Amino acid sequence: MYPTVAEALVLPVLRRARPRVVAGAAGMGRRVRWVHAAEVADIAHLLRGGELVLTTGIALPDDEAGLTRYVDDLASVGAAGLVVELVRRWPDDLPGALAAAAERHGLPLVALARETRFVAVTEAVVSLIVDAQLVELRAAEQVHETFTALTVAGAEPAEVLREVARTSGLPVVLETLGHEVLAYDAAGQDPTALLADWGQRSRAVSVAERTAYHEESGWLVTVVGARGADWGRLVLLTPEPPAHRQVVVAERAASALAVHRLVARDRESLERQTHRTLLTQLLGQPPPDLPARAAALGVPLERRQLVGVAVRPGSAVSPAQALATQEVLRDLAEATALATRRATVPALVGVVDDTSVRALLSVPPQTGLEGVLRRLAREIHRTAAGTQHALPVVVAVGTTVTAVPEVRRSLGEAAHIAGAALRSPGTRLYHRLDDVRLRGLMHLLREDERVRAFADRELGPLVARDADHGSRLVELLRCYCEHGGNKSAAAAAAHLSRTAYYQQLARIEQVLGVSLEDPESVLSLYVALLVRELDA
Repeated sequence: MYPTVAEALVLPVLRRARPRVVAGAAGMGRRVRWVHAAEVADIAHLLRGGELVLTTGIALPDDEAGLTRYVDDLASVGAAGLVVELVRRWPDDLPGALAAAAERHGLPLVALARETRFVAVTEAVVSLIVDAQLVELRAAEQVHETFTALTVAGAEPAEVLREVARTSGLPVVLETLGHEVLAYDAAGQDPTALLADWGQRSRAVSVAERTAYHEESGWLVTVVGARGADWGRLVLLTPEPPAHRQVVVAERAASALAVHRLVARDRESLERQTHRTLLTQLLGQPPPDLPARAAALGVPLERRQLVGVAVRPGSAVSPAQALATQEVLRDLAEATALATRRATVPALVGVVDDTSVRALLSVPPQTGLEGVLRRLAREIHRTAAGTQHALPVVVAVGTTVTAVPEVRRSLGEAAHIAGAALRSPGTRLYHRLDDVRLRGLMHLLREDERVRAFADRELGPLVARDADHGSRLVELLRCYCEHGGNKSAAAAAAHLSRTAYYQQLARIEQVLGVSLEDPESVLSLYVALLVRELDA
């Protein structure tokens, strides 16, 4: 918000004095925070940085060493520039030692050929500073009004990021604290280049404050979260230190995103919140009173067939839409609950993570499960298609259990099966463990220490390499395996150029000492990845 030395020199009061830049022209872009007229040689210790120093030179040293020291001291405290009137001390030109020292520091040294009222210079420059501050404050006020309106209107994250890019003119990325991209707006730039190696680049950027500029990477980073629960970072990519207005944009956008998440969570019905609480406890350590609380909700857990179910959106979600997943899951939870009521199946239904809706079915012991599951699955598909998002869904069913402590296993199986089925979509109404083939086998064997030892042998060097160097070779190998060895498709999934991805594959082969052209090697590595995924 401060004018530069060059902008100060074009003011009429200084133009009339016929200013001439004697040295330090490289520093003409320095910002002038204040103007200070001083006729003493030891002024530096009284300055705070950013001052344009005015002097006639009458009190400056006579010797070259003293003049050099004077400029050195000004540079050391960050003075913006030195303006010397030539009328009294040096009527023709400034001493060479003064110019040489200023040039060495890139400190603008300006000579005024005519007598000048320094008070008029101070008034003019300070007026320029105040005008710039007012413009910046008005811009900041406009930013506040814009993002307040977006917050009140309940704008989706994609709309908030679009406004950030428009207002700041900079690419913006919203990521999780685990450095995964949730949403972005490239501000007209190439999205592929923006997201290339994002996780690795992001892990290298750490800031101590909630909002800070990381000069080495050119990232303006602000933490996103509320109520003491931070969940993401908003990153504006700017090669130059950001203006005050851009910092305000980042912070107001982060607030709007945090409020949106809270409001979206509050839109969840009271019934879903209650069910979610019980499901979360069932996935952890169920308290003794949990069966009684569930029975009070109309879902008895004792002397029943208990079946875990997971329902996931069946369409891939792009990074720009990823935050909308929470809204999709909320609608899907309501649709699943409606389906259980239509199918007359008592169930706890809620969203307990960021990937799927979980349900625990409570079926009488004498009732045939297959008929119940087919009827329920049809209703889930029908009600999900009727939501505002109308996404296809994957329904997965875990092992049937009869005791509350075993419910965790059934719910966990359902989630794993849903994830496996999502990668191998079909036309089934619902999926069981034996429908997901290799993934199902790995899930059954996941507790076998020999299987885990196999996975450690296969992937150990790669995992260690990622931990030591902050790389993501394991992730890149997974992309390669999941795309059947199609390097182009895997590179696109990893947000890397093909050239960069091929180089990473070569590094994987070098670290593991295997060839990714060998089908058996790829199969072994894929099995190890599946085992590791189940343990995650």
